[in-house]
Amino acid sequence: MDSAKLPAHVGIIMDGNGRWAKKRGLPRMLGHRAGAATFKEIARYANKIGIRYLTAYVLSTENWKRPKEEIDALIGLLRDYLDEMDGYAKENIRVRFLGDRSVFDADIQAKMRRAEEKSASATGLNLSLAVNYGGRAELTQAARRIAADAAAGKLSPEALDEGMLSRYLYTADLPDVDLVIRPSGEYRLSNFLLWQTAYAEYVFMDEVLWPDFKPAVMDRALKEYAGRSRRFGGI
Repeated sequence: MDSAKLPAHVGIIMDGNGRWAKKRGLPRMLGHRAGAATFKEIARYANKIGIRYLTAYVLSTENWKRPKEEIDALIGLLRDYLDEMDGYAKENIRVRFLGDRSVFDADIQAKMRRAEEKSASATGLNLSLAVNYGGRAELTQAARRIAADAAAGKLSPEALDEGMLSRYLYTADLPDVDLVIRPSGEYRLSNFLLWQTAYAEYVFMDEVLWPDFKPAVMDRALKEYAGRSRRFGGI
C-alpha cells in the first residue's frame, strides 16, 4: 500500500474475545489470552508497515462491571503482558498508557512506568494502551484541571480553545485519530477516544472477532480507509 495513504493514527476497539471462546466451548479467559496474542502481532505489524500511532482499547472504565472472576483474570493477564514489554523497546516501539492508573496495584503501576521509560526514546510506532479508560471520564478530569487552573489564575477562560483543551487530555502529545477499526459486529464507539475521533473514519467488521484479526484483515481495513474521501467539513 502507498505509505502516503496510510492513516497516521489508528484506534482499535478489540472486541469479541468472549464470543470467540464461547464459539469454541472454551472459558472466556482463553479468549482474552488469544486476543492478547493477536494484539502483539498487530502492534508489530503496524510498526513494520509504517503506522506512526496505534491506540488500542484494552480495559474500559465500564469493564469493572463484569464478574469479579473475569476482572481478576484480566488484571492477571495485564500483569503478565507488562512483564513482556521490554521487547517493544528493542523493536523501536514506544509504549504509553492512557487512563486512570490509580485503581491498579502498585506493582502494575510500576510496570507501566518502567515500560514507558524504557521505550521513551523509540522512534518507530507510538503504541498507546487505553486501560481503565473512558472518553467521558477523560473529558471530565480535563474539565476539572482546567477549572482548577482558571481558579488559580493560571489561565484565562477567554483563552480556552480546542487546542488548549486537547493539552489537558491523556493524549496531549498525540495527533487525532484518523481511523477507528472495530471487529465483532458491534457498531458503536463504547466511550473510546470521544474527543480524538471527531473526524475519524470508521471501519466495522461483522465477520471477524478480535482473536482472528490478522495482518491480512488489518490490510483490508487500511485499503478501505485509503479509498475514503476525507473533507473535514469542506467540499
